[in-house]
Amino acid sequence: MFSLSDTDGNVVQLGDFKDKKGLLVAFICNHCPYVKHVAAGLAKLGEDMMSQGFGVVAISSNDIAMHPDDSPEKMKAEKERRGYTFPYLYDKTQGIAKAYKAACTPDFFLFDAQHRLVYRGQMDDSRPGTDKPVTGHDIQQAVAAMLAGKPPVETQTPSLGCNIKWVSGAEPEYFPV
Repeated sequence: MFSLSDTDGNVVQLGDFKDKKGLLVAFICNHCPYVKHVAAGLAKLGEDMMSQGFGVVAISSNDIAMHPDDSPEKMKAEKERRGYTFPYLYDKTQGIAKAYKAACTPDFFLFDAQHRLVYRGQMDDSRPGTDKPVTGHDIQQAVAAMLAGKPPVETQTPSLGCNIKWVSGAEPEYFPV
C-alpha cells in the first residue's frame, strides 16, 4: 500500500517486505515531542524486530512548508542521529497517511506476514513528562500474540501525540477513533 522514497532516495515499497514475519509501520516526524520521547526506544524496538525477521519502516507525512524541520534533508540527519536502522520514508502527497488513516505522530500499525492489520495504537504508555520508561510493551505484546498464532490483542490503546500536519485544505474527511 506504499511506494515511497527513503532518506537516501531509494524507493521502498510494501512488496519489499513480502518475505517477512510481519511489518511495523510507524508514522513519525522530527519535531514532535512525543516522537522525540520514544525515539531511542523506537530505534531499539526496530532493531530488535528486524533481527527477528520483521520489516520496519517509519513514514513522515507532515506538510514541510509549515514544518520545515520535517523535510527529507532533516529526516536524513534525524535518522542518523537517532540510529534508526529501518527506512525512514517521506510521504510528500500525504496519500499514505490518509490511506492508513494515520492520525498523529507517533502512530503505529503492525501487520502480519499476509499484511493484515493486527495492531494499531501506541508503542507503550510512556509520555513526555512522566516517569514511565519507554518499553515498547504494547507493540511487543501484539508481536508475541501474533507469533504465537493467537488473535490480535484485545486492548489496543490509540496513540497520543501531535496531529499530522496536513497541507491546508487536504485534511482527511474522517474522525479517528
